[in-house]
Amino acid sequence: MIRILLSGCGGRMGKVVAELCRQREDLCICAGVDPILPHLDFPVYAKYAEVREEVDVIIDFSFHSAVVDLLDYAVGAGVPVVIATTGFTEEELALIDRASQKIPVFRSANMSLGVNLVCQLAKQAARFLPDFDIEIIEMHHNQKVDAPSGTALMIADEIASVLPEKAEYVHGRSGICGKRTRNEIGIHAIRGGTIVGEHEVLFSGYNEKVVISHSAASREILANGAVCAALFLREQAPGKYSMKDIFS
Repeated sequence: MIRILLSGCGGRMGKVVAELCRQREDLCICAGVDPILPHLDFPVYAKYAEVREEVDVIIDFSFHSAVVDLLDYAVGAGVPVVIATTGFTEEELALIDRASQKIPVFRSANMSLGVNLVCQLAKQAARFLPDFDIEIIEMHHNQKVDAPSGTALMIADEIASVLPEKAEYVHGRSGICGKRTRNEIGIHAIRGGTIVGEHEVLFSGYNEKVVISHSAASREILANGAVCAALFLREQAPGKYSMKDIFS
């Protein structure tokens, strides 16, 4: 039985992860951390330092600013952590890098297998379509607090890694903003209703366009990916890991 500490257990994704684990005999949510202290069928604490249960791995679907206390606990306890949260600052990313020198850290802006395939397809398209303009459009529900999505930035980073010139991320356009430059990657965020998550990568060239898209119908795909990452991470040495490592 693998004992999981669920960070952000009171949120939408936390509840989906908890339900998924209830359906499996090899997984157990032994405790949760969430400042709102929801009433669940496992102990919930407001702070990581209050956790007393033995933990094998942490799954984090909380908020980016919680990563400081999360990593303090994980490093102190020597517990691997799966970080599925987005919207990190540069300082918080540096903390994650330092923690990965002491414990296994798995981080992905999106835990979906399909989304990670889109990243690789977009990267390959950028190699073969060097003269095409690139735009990324992402859509999420009206409760999402960060923009653009971590997934949109993840796709943009993969594309930028193969471009001949350094890419400039342009977040939306308004007014007289001038002509589009060759090295732009436009990134646009849409928020509304209950959209789980949709991402579209548009390559627009002379008289033709190529579109690569992904649509999530349920948050279960993200929960399943996070659980797969947790199972993978338990057998790893300290370091940084992502979906690329699972599929390699």
